[in-house]
Amino acid sequence: MEGSYRMNLNELAASIHKDNQKWWPTDVSQRNKGEAIALMHSELSEALEGIRKDLMDDKLPHRKSEEVELADCIIRILDYCGGFKLDIDGAVHEKHAYNGVREDHKLENRMKPGGKKF
Repeated sequence: MEGSYRMNLNELAASIHKDNQKWWPTDVSQRNKGEAIALMHSELSEALEGIRKDLMDDKLPHRKSEEVELADCIIRILDYCGGFKLDIDGAVHEKHAYNGVREDHKLENRMKPGGKKF
């Protein structure tokens, strides 16, 4: 892929959102936000079930269910971000940088009483 262009997350979100408008009766931005987020959660539950049962995906049988359901979750998240014009690319990069310097993310602080165990 050297020399090829990859979309940033905002571009990918806009592309996915445009594609999904062909498949759903209403644009995600016209739907209930809670419903859209619940559908993201359902994809995570399906990924967990795939892990629990060590399943291969039924639609892409060469891939683990875990992998495909996580991809479905990302697609739903990006559709949501594209529909509501959220700057997911900027937010991911900023949050990743912030997490790198958070005191509560340092291993020594997690191991302290009251620290984040997971």
